[in-house]
Amino acid sequence: MNILILGSGGREHAFAWKIAQSPLCHKLFVAPGNAGTALIATNLPISFNDTEAIALAVQEQKIDLLIVGPEEPLVKGLVDKLRLRKELANLRIVGPDQRGAQLEGSKDFSKQFMQRYGIPTASSRTFTAETLEEGLTYLESHSLPIVLKADGLAAGKGVIISENVAEAKTVLNDMLAGGRFGEAGHKVVIEQFLRGIELSVFVLTDGVNYKILPEAKDYKRIGEEDTGPNTGGMGAVSPVKFATSKFLQKVEEKIVKPTLAGLQQEGIRYQGFIFVGLINVKEEPYVIEYNARMGDPETEVVLPRIQTDFVELMIATADGELDKVQLQVSPQTAVTTVVVSGGYPDAYEKGKSITELATLEDVTAFHAGTKPGFNGHVLTDGGRVLALTALANSLENAVMKSQKAARAVQFEGKYYRKDIGLDLLRYPD
Repeated sequence: MNILILGSGGREHAFAWKIAQSPLCHKLFVAPGNAGTALIATNLPISFNDTEAIALAVQEQKIDLLIVGPEEPLVKGLVDKLRLRKELANLRIVGPDQRGAQLEGSKDFSKQFMQRYGIPTASSRTFTAETLEEGLTYLESHSLPIVLKADGLAAGKGVIISENVAEAKTVLNDMLAGGRFGEAGHKVVIEQFLRGIELSVFVLTDGVNYKILPEAKDYKRIGEEDTGPNTGGMGAVSPVKFATSKFLQKVEEKIVKPTLAGLQQEGIRYQGFIFVGLINVKEEPYVIEYNARMGDPETEVVLPRIQTDFVELMIATADGELDKVQLQVSPQTAVTTVVVSGGYPDAYEKGKSITELATLEDVTAFHAGTKPGFNGHVLTDGGRVLALTALANSLENAVMKSQKAARAVQFEGKYYRKDIGLDLLRYPD
């Protein structure tokens, strides 16, 4: 089978790494890919939003299976556009259509969806530029802290938590009247702040059947002890110590099953991944957000724990036969530490030479923001540069190996959090 993965981040490198292990994979392509995917697949210089170029590549390379990594092409309707093409009638696609992707593409849509189907989430209201004054008045009686979310895609940075009403009013005004977050901020969801500990649960579904993949906890803030601005993710751990079988059973009954039933009720045939961002509030799960794809860097700890042939899972998802495949998961712990460019998540420089990659032991280096340089050198090409994943028999050993690799890799201005997983080591048994 010839397989094409769309995307260029750590998630897509992890997909490629897992797929390359399958005897079902004949030729593997990634568009546009990075320096890491270039080592195990053929990179195609195609934007993941370029429908025409993707359709042409599918035909030229005789692609049998397409996996869409990032959210942007899903929200823009790439899957719908490809399915309308008669010449691509036999192409298997893993990724929801545009209606399904609205679970991530619009916070307002997902909130209304959860309310319709009784899925536990924080209470909220949505405001636009036309109702800005009403929103400002609403904030005056809101409990603190206040969560403000840009409705659309904002690269993981569209959530602001305000500790006082004056700040919240400024943020709301900046988003609705000042253009902060651009089109993504044309609607703003104001919601109740929930106190608890976060984790992510990943669901793979063929539209009817589903598999719950290994859960993960990621670390969103740039600074240690979860300080500073949000990023796309500074590290992740799987499994999650506090996600007991009893808690995960509640997630399945109260969230996963109603979500899939709701999609079917609305006539949405969802074939792909649903990332459920959760918060554990006194052992009860609440949905913070949905994503219409796998998370990054969570994919880099989830996939190493999946023992089932990943291509077999993808085919079953596209063919509506996920019930025929058994999901097997390793009991080992995976930890990934993300090494980023200095200045991230704000301004940062690219093109820095990365050294010591070849010397890493007991870890898999997933490339997130890299590109090939001259004479075999690898250069930085993004804010998040590498996700260094260790798989071990204990959380302590996985943390140690991942952090050792983060110390070893070198490039000018590198930064990484030294506390990834330490909170879970301290978490009571």
